[in-house]
Formats: sequence, C-alpha cells, structure tokens
Amino acid sequence: MTDATPHCRFCHALLTEQVVDLGMHPLSNGYLTAEQLGEHESRYPLCVYLCTACFLMQIEAVETRDTIFDANYAYFSSYSTSFLEHAQRYVAQMIDRFSLTPEQSQIVEVASNDGYLLQYFHGRGFNVLGIEPTASTAKAARGKGVETLEEFFGETLAGGLAKAGRQADLLLGNNVLAHVPDINDFVAGLKRLLKPSGVITMEFPHLLQLIDGNQFDTIYHEHFSYLSFSTVERIFKAHGLTLFDVDELPTHGGSIRIYACHADGPFTVGDSVAAMQAKECSFGLLDRDIYRNFSQKVQTVGRELKAFLADAAAAGKQVAAYGAAAKGNTLLNYCDVSSDAIAFAVDRNPHKQGRYLPGSHIPILAPEQVWQTKPEYLLILPWNLRDEISEQMAGIREWGGEFVVPIPRVEVF
Repeated sequence: MTDATPHCRFCHALLTEQVVDLGMHPLSNGYLTAEQLGEHESRYPLCVYLCTACFLMQIEAVETRDTIFDANYAYFSSYSTSFLEHAQRYVAQMIDRFSLTPEQSQIVEVASNDGYLLQYFHGRGFNVLGIEPTASTAKAARGKGVETLEEFFGETLAGGLAKAGRQADLLLGNNVLAHVPDINDFVAGLKRLLKPSGVITMEFPHLLQLIDGNQFDTIYHEHFSYLSFSTVERIFKAHGLTLFDVDELPTHGGSIRIYACHADGPFTVGDSVAAMQAKECSFGLLDRDIYRNFSQKVQTVGRELKAFLADAAAAGKQVAAYGAAAKGNTLLNYCDVSSDAIAFAVDRNPHKQGRYLPGSHIPILAPEQVWQTKPEYLLILPWNLRDEISEQMAGIREWGGEFVVPIPRVEVF
C-alpha cells in the first residue's frame, strides 16, 4: 500500500476496490473553441472505486471545483422541456405537502443553475434564494428575477446565511450531491442552513439504476460520487439529519428524491425508507459482486457502439449526434470516437453551439443542421431524453433516418 492510495471522501477508509477504469478523459463539460483545437487538451484518469466500509462509489477529485465549474460552464437546465415540467410539478407538490406560503416560507436551492426551478416559486410570490457557483448560469437566473449568490456551497457559507436570518423552510438541491468533492462539508452546510422545522429535498441519479441500466456514461469528473439511498442515509445521519421519505423518479435514467429533516425534527420516518433499504439490499448494492460484474457490461457497450459506427461508415451512411451532453462525452471518449465517425452534434443550447466536444472534437451545431444535412442516423447521446428528442426530431423519418441510443445496449429505432 502506498501513500497514493485514495481515501473515501466520506469515511476516509482506503479505497482498495476498483469498479471500472474508463481510461483517460478530458473534462466532460470542457467544450472547446476553434482556437483551442490546436492546443494541448488535458486528460485525467476516470477510475471508479467502491469504499468497502461505507459502500460509497466514487472517483478521485482530479481537478479543483473552480476549474470544473468555471465562469463559462455550459450546462443550462432550462433547455430540457421535460426537466422544466418536472420542476413545475415539484413546486406544486412541495407547496401542497408542506403547506408553504409566500408570507412565511423561505425557499433556498443549492446549485440553482439558471433558475429553472426557483422561477416557479418566484412566480408564486415566494422569497427565494439560489446558490450557484457558475457565472454563466447565475446570470441567466438573475434574468428570471431569481436572487442568486455566485458561490460554492458549504458549511461556512451556510453559517453566514443562517446568522443573516436566511435559514430555509425548504432547502433543495437537484443533481448536486454527486457533484461535491467534500461531501461532509456540504451536508454539514445543509444542516446549518435548515430551520428547526424545515425540510431538505435532494434529487440524484440512483446508483441502483446506474448499475442495472449500465449507465456508465454518467461517470465523469463532475460526478465525484455515485449514490445509493443507504449510503446517503449514513452520510446524513453522521451530520444530525434524518431521511424520513424517498421517492423514485424517472429523471436522468432513474433518480431518487430524498426528504430529510433535523434528527429531532417534526417528521416521522415513513415506510418508504425501509422499503428502499430492502430494495437496495435485495439488488445487491451491499455486496461487492454486483460491482465486480459492472466492468464487463461497460466493455460490451463499447464494442457494440464501435461496431455500429464501423458498419455505418462501410455502408456510406452518415451518423450525427443529438445532444452535446456531458454523459455523451464519456461514452465517445471511452470508445475513442472522433469526427471521422460522427460528422457533427447538434444541441438546442446556444452556449454550446459553435464549440467542439472535448476529446472527440466533434463540432456542435444548431438542430437545424440535421434538416440541412439529412444524416441516416441520429445518435441520441442524452438517452434519458430519448422520448422527448425523438418526438422533437421525428421529421428525420421523412428521408428514412433512424434514431440510435447507446445505453443500456446499442438500439436502432
């Protein structure tokens, strides 16, 4: 054992169990300008470990959070119609369930992105605060009238807000818990910022679905941790927070939403908690074997995608990609795909258009390019949005075009 052996970011045990090694990758949201194509592009190891003490699946932090979540961060939640609808449903559900009122309830979102969710609370007259470290998305949120602190969240920031009287009745965070390198500082901050009778909700992709659905492309350097309910419950308990309910959600290929309160808070732990614990145990998330078989499933998808692209090229058929998604970059770089195999990618997000995918250097264009070029295949990289995208782009059928999704297996439809 050497000093270089990584340690668990929660319990600090040595990480000796490797789940899968995906090789060397650039940062998945490191989209390039034309000028940067000729420059050196840094690549980092993308190796996944399992902590056999607390069963937190994780990667090492290979870059600082300031580098990964910089001023030009290009992921804007508002460009997904289905995710906006999900946010609207959430707002209505939380107001009804927890009797939130504009006069008395303070709503705080951590990693509030471009105000995609808080805009709906704001529109109903609630006092809202977003905490978002990336300048590009924070600016967009302010444009929607959402007060936004351009900061990384942690215990120090939470303490300052609490002293200023800004503790939350509802403290939420969607798809952020996996993104924090210091998960103990983050969860300690949640406790500091929560009112004594307040509620925390956190949504994150479920580790069970990642393994069951072979969703290895959701592994990239922004995602430091891959979370099960059981492990998150252990982390929250260590910081004086109790998980009292859990919902299963279809977002991001299968997510869960946890509900938490102070350990001495007013909520009773529901039956859903024991049911989720039993489901994870039955699936094998507390057994090393399920993780040891994962690497072979990853290799199968890699072989299938390479074979599909080779066959398309041999037949003289053009392949384009839809969605300049971070998960797509993990997939393309793992399979060593370049613009020779995929002519271009399209994305609705204008902040990505005119740039190039990291590693593969595939150009990112507006969706209209598909109608102009008429590729035979459209590879949907954000496969979790396959229904939304295939409906938007159904016109490719007019020239015999077909859709392709790569996960959990390569499928042409």
